[in-house]
Amino acid sequence: DELKHLTSFNRTEVKMSQIVMPCHSNHRQELSVGQLLKWMDSTACLSAERHAVSPCVTASMDDIHFEHTISVGQVVNIKAKVNRAFNTSMEVGIQVSCEDLFSDRHWRVCLAYATFVTQRTNTGKKVILKPIVPHTQKEQVEYSVAAERRRVRMVHDDIIKELLSNGSIQQADNLTVGNAVPAERTRVESVELVLPPHANHQVNTFGGQIMAWMVNVATIAASRLCQAHPTLRSIDMFTFRGPSQIGDRLLLRAIVNNAFKNSIEVGVRAEAYHEEGHNRHINSAFMTFEVLDNHGKPCTLPRIRPEPLEGERRFQEAIHILHFYNNVSALKMLAARNNWRLSSEKDKVRLYTLEQKSMLSFRVESEVDVPAHRAFCLLAELGNRPSWDRHYQKCELIHRVDDDDFLYRVVTPSVQGEGILQDFILLASKRKPCGSGDPYVIALRSVSLPTHPPTEGYNRGEVLCAGFTILETKNNMSLISYYNQASPEVLPYISTDIAGLSSSFYHTFCSCSQYLTKNKEQSRVMSNLSAVIQTQVFH
Repeated sequence: DELKHLTSFNRTEVKMSQIVMPCHSNHRQELSVGQLLKWMDSTACLSAERHAVSPCVTASMDDIHFEHTISVGQVVNIKAKVNRAFNTSMEVGIQVSCEDLFSDRHWRVCLAYATFVTQRTNTGKKVILKPIVPHTQKEQVEYSVAAERRRVRMVHDDIIKELLSNGSIQQADNLTVGNAVPAERTRVESVELVLPPHANHQVNTFGGQIMAWMVNVATIAASRLCQAHPTLRSIDMFTFRGPSQIGDRLLLRAIVNNAFKNSIEVGVRAEAYHEEGHNRHINSAFMTFEVLDNHGKPCTLPRIRPEPLEGERRFQEAIHILHFYNNVSALKMLAARNNWRLSSEKDKVRLYTLEQKSMLSFRVESEVDVPAHRAFCLLAELGNRPSWDRHYQKCELIHRVDDDDFLYRVVTPSVQGEGILQDFILLASKRKPCGSGDPYVIALRSVSLPTHPPTEGYNRGEVLCAGFTILETKNNMSLISYYNQASPEVLPYISTDIAGLSSSFYHTFCSCSQYLTKNKEQSRVMSNLSAVIQTQVFH
């Protein structure tokens, strides 16, 4: 057992514990997010350097959602470890929890993923990283999903630009409200001089320090709109576009992009300049704030009137930012859950359920006599699904994002009554295996598009997480699993009729299996015909 423990231990794991002192806190005697980001960045950097055996710098930090605040006197526990190493970059997972020393309570604060890159050697050569070997099931899942998150980072900005260029800018109701606060009133501009205490051990400006300064100006901008002390709830992806050194001046700008009923989104930009020369874009991020009342409930916030032209672009961007590729990560994480319960089985078609708080998820799986790669190609064509799934009355392609990601509008009967139709705007993402033992993935998730608002005669439905995993098995067969996470509004309609749902899933899955088998044979016929034609041509 001791030997097993040693071999499964992740040697890149680094832990940090800090007691929150008054100097770390804000006016509410709670740990400031800026200070927390510094500690997170430090811990993650030490983990990255332990694996690389080389100096590393922060390249990005993914979306962070802060679940709880931390008070003075409580302990912050941070754990970081490398999930996967690519060529010269690596993903570091960061877990933050809080500990109350007097009640012995522990709770999660946030989960984040940072990317670090190695610095070149003195001779200018890149440091090539050795691969990470996952030992546990959890590490295997993180290793697999890390490739998807890397894809997110690489296309993050491009997706937003693509959507905005293809979407018609709609005039929001906020623009016509007379008492809306002008966005210009929330604008903040601040300059920081980078001194030695702000630099890391490589004499670059510490990434955590830059993030902390960005949080500071964003908080001021949000405060100017709500005229209260806001609480930071989430941060969109930080991406470091270039280094900054001691002696640089960091120009930090922030402005409220949009105000929703209970939340405020602030855009922040950091630029660096020296005594001479042009400004260098260092980082940008979106931050979401709330204002809480005395009972901890979100307050209703004033509306914002965006600036003309550029301000309206940011306003629409704030509404329609879509975290596109998270659907693949979400499906992989759902599939990796180990507390699925077998509810029914008929003719080797198995229905599993998984209960999580107010969520009920389903998994239907069976083995089919079709090669995995062929089943993947057939099921990835979502436009063909109405031919085998009676619930899909209509499926039209809206937009092709890239070779692996597509937007569809799907029309289905509503679970809430006869004769009622509902439609969905779905992002369909297909992914081939990242490595041996990894499945093919087809993930579905609802998104919002300005060009396709809800229409009369249809209830706009929501798919939280759904899709297929296809795993190659023996004798050139496939284990096909279909997942669907039921949204809270439809849960009462389906949880009272699990038996009927099981029958529905069974018949749909049988129809899917017949569709795959039929088209597998057609594919074989077409391949043979192609071979005959080529033989005749060459002879």
